[in-house]
Amino acid sequence: MSLPHAILTALLERPSSGLELTRRFDRSIGYFWSATHQQIYRELGRLEAEGYIRTLPAEQPARGQKKSYEVLPAGRAELARWTAAAQDPKPQRDVLLLRLRAAAVVGTEGLEADLRRHLELHRRQLAEYEEIQRRDFPPGRDTPEDRLRHLVLRAGIDLETFWTQWLGHALEEFGELPGPSGS
Repeated sequence: MSLPHAILTALLERPSSGLELTRRFDRSIGYFWSATHQQIYRELGRLEAEGYIRTLPAEQPARGQKKSYEVLPAGRAELARWTAAAQDPKPQRDVLLLRLRAAAVVGTEGLEADLRRHLELHRRQLAEYEEIQRRDFPPGRDTPEDRLRHLVLRAGIDLETFWTQWLGHALEEFGELPGPSGS
């Protein structure tokens, strides 16, 4: 049920068309909640049918003109209700961790190279988040809205920092294993 709330959040930040929402998901919300173009458009239709959003009137009627949407009071109320509701954390599910567990019984062939690849991917993501932090959150930018957005970015930075450190440790362990990857 989080995709409609992600869309409501984005539309409250700025009324947008479906295409603009897709681009914004790719640049911001998508870092922690991804959605395809089709999912976004399908959800826009549902939100409009439920009375949470409406299509903004076009400045000039034109065939094929993109529709822009804004949040209605019912949508704002739904987002506020959802934000205030308690929710338990989701159990951790990570295929890499499962593959490591499986390697204990079938061997580690190919896994060390993939750990190195994951490490590089997490390093790149960490560098991207740190660049966003430098660009979008300079000292003194501390409105309540900015502080909350920065907190979300900080979670991404902390998670990528965790993964880069953990993968470095995992690769050290691989180096100490007997067999082809180790001594």
